[in-house]
Amino acid sequence: MTKAGNSTSYPKEKIRILFLENISDAAVKNFRHHGYVKVDKISKAMTEEQLIDEIKDVHILGIRSKTQITKKILEAAKKLQAIGCFCIGVNQVDLKEATKNGVVVFNAPYSNTRSVAELVIGAAIMLIRRIPDKNKAAHEGVWMKDAKGSYELRGKTLGIIGYGNIGSQVSVLAEALGMKVLFYDVETKLPLGNAEDAKSLKELLSRADIVTLHVPETAQTKNLISKTNLKHFKKGAILINYARGEVVDLEALRKEILEGNICGAAVDVYPWEPEKNGDHFQTPLQDLPNVILTPHIGGSTEEAQQNIGEDVSIKLYNYLEKGITFGSHTVPALALPPQEGSHRILHIHNNVPGVLSAINTQLSKHNINIVGQYLKTNDEIGYVVLDVDKKLSSQALHLLKEVKATIKVRMLY
Repeated sequence: MTKAGNSTSYPKEKIRILFLENISDAAVKNFRHHGYVKVDKISKAMTEEQLIDEIKDVHILGIRSKTQITKKILEAAKKLQAIGCFCIGVNQVDLKEATKNGVVVFNAPYSNTRSVAELVIGAAIMLIRRIPDKNKAAHEGVWMKDAKGSYELRGKTLGIIGYGNIGSQVSVLAEALGMKVLFYDVETKLPLGNAEDAKSLKELLSRADIVTLHVPETAQTKNLISKTNLKHFKKGAILINYARGEVVDLEALRKEILEGNICGAAVDVYPWEPEKNGDHFQTPLQDLPNVILTPHIGGSTEEAQQNIGEDVSIKLYNYLEKGITFGSHTVPALALPPQEGSHRILHIHNNVPGVLSAINTQLSKHNINIVGQYLKTNDEIGYVVLDVDKKLSSQALHLLKEVKATIKVRMLY
C-alpha cells in the first residue's frame, strides 16, 4: 500500500516473482508479507534456453552470480520490470540490453562486506602461521610442532588492492590487530585510521607482507597479478584473492609458490567454477604447500545471505509499488513522494531531446492535470514519474504510450 492508500494498479495475485539459485527466504517472506502470492523459489540456476521459456510471464526476477541474463533472455522477457542480483556484482546481466528494454537492475553492494572481510583476516592468520601444512600433517598422523616460518600478524604490513567497501573494512580489522595497512586504488580514496595510500601498485607489492585483492572484474583488472607483477612481491609474501577469478594468473602464482618466492595463498574465486555442488573442480593451485582453497564462499554466511535477501527484495518492492529506483544500474535513480488524489505513471524512454516536452504537450492538449512530476536521465535513457488526476489517468496512460522514444510505460497505482 502507498501512503495515499492506493494499491498497485495490476492485481498482486497476477504478478509473478521468480527467485533462482536458492535466494534467502527473507526475500520470499518480504513479498508474501506484502500480499504477493505468486512467488516461486528455485534452488538452482537456469540455462539460457530454460530461462527464455520460463521468463515470459515473470515480472520480477531474482538471481545470484551463476545465472547469466543475456540479450536473448531479455528479448523474451516481455513482462519483466526488474532484476534483483542477490550478490555484490551485476556482471552476469547484460546491462546495456537491460537498459535498452527499460528493465531496472538492483544488487546488494554492501550486504556481505563483513563476511568477506572477516574471512580475509582469518585466512591471513592461518597462512602466516602455516596452519594448512600443520593441519594436513596432523590428519595424516604426523606431529609438526615447529615455530619455524610461523609469525604473528601484529606489526606486519597488509597491502590492500582496491579500497572500496570490502577493502576498507579489511583495513579497519587489520589495524585493530596491530597491522600496518598500505592500500592502492585507481581512484583517490580517503584512508581510514592510519592506513597509507601507496603511490603505485609496484610500491604496494614490494612493501606488503600480505597482499589482499578487492577489485572488480574488468578488462583492466584481468591478470592484474601476472607473472610480471608477481616478481615485484616481497620475498615470502602471502597472496589472498577473494575478489574475482580472472584477476590472478594462477599458473604464474603456482610457479612462484613452488620456487618459494610466495610462501602462501588463499583463493576463493577462479577463472572457471563448477555449475553446482558436487561437480569436479580443478585448479593449478591444488596440492601446493600453505595454500587454502575455498569454493567461492567469501560472502556465504547466514547473516550475509539474509542481509542480501532483505536489501535487494526491499529495492525490488519499492520499485514495484512506488517507482523508487535508488540503487539501480540501468534506470536513473529517483523517488517522488505520493500525491493525494492522484494516480502514478512511470515512463521510461530513450534519452533524446524533447521527450519531456512531448509528454507535457500530450497531456495538456487533453486537459490532464499533472499533480507531480520528476525526470532524471543517464547517458542512455530517461525516467519520468508522473502523478496525474485520478479521473483521467487511463487516458494519460494511453497518450504516454504514443510519445516518441518511449521504451516502457506502467500505471503504478
